[in-house]
Amino acid sequence: MNWDVFYLVCFGTGLVLSLLSAVGGFGHLHLGHFHLGHSAGLHHGHGVSRFNAFTVLAFLCWFGGAGYLLHHYSALFAPLVLLLAAGSGLVGAAILFTFFAKVLLPRERELTAEDTDVRGVTGRLSAGIRDGGTGELLYTQNGVRCSAIARSADGQPLPRGTEVIVLRYERGVAYVRPWNELQLDRTD
Repeated sequence: MNWDVFYLVCFGTGLVLSLLSAVGGFGHLHLGHFHLGHSAGLHHGHGVSRFNAFTVLAFLCWFGGAGYLLHHYSALFAPLVLLLAAGSGLVGAAILFTFFAKVLLPRERELTAEDTDVRGVTGRLSAGIRDGGTGELLYTQNGVRCSAIARSADGQPLPRGTEVIVLRYERGVAYVRPWNELQLDRTD
C-alpha cells in the first residue's frame, strides 16, 4: 500500500467536498438525491452536531494533508504518522467547527413573515411610474437593498426619484403612494 497516495486521496477528497459543503450551506448539501446533512450526535448550542458532514470532511482534509507531509518528509514510522495525522485531523475539524459555531452560527436566524413583509416600507422610485403602468422601487429591508415592481395605488403617474411608501404587495407588485401625500393627510 502506498501511504502517500492514500493521504493525498484523503486530503483531496476532504478539501473538495468540504468546500462544496461550505458553499452548499454549512452542513446541508443537496446533490440530486444525495444529501449530506446533519447527523445524530452531540449538539453544540445551535442544534448543529459536532459530527456533521462539514466537520467529518474537514477532518479528512487535515488528516490527509498532515499524513502526507509527515509520511513523505519525515523519518517517522507509518503507525506513528497515522496517529499524528488522526490527531491533526481532530484538531483541524475542532478549530473549524468552533469557528462556525462561535462566530458564524450565532448571527444566523430564521426570517419570519414579518421580517420580509414589504407593506409599510419606504423607498424611492428608480424608474418612474407611467399613467396606469409600472415602475421600479428601491428600498432597504433587513440591511439589504431590494427592488420591486411598483404601481401607483391610485393609478396616477409618479416621477423617478419620488419617495414612496408601500401600501400593499400583491403578486410581486408593490402598490405605492408618495410619502409626502401621507404626511399631508396627517396634518389635515
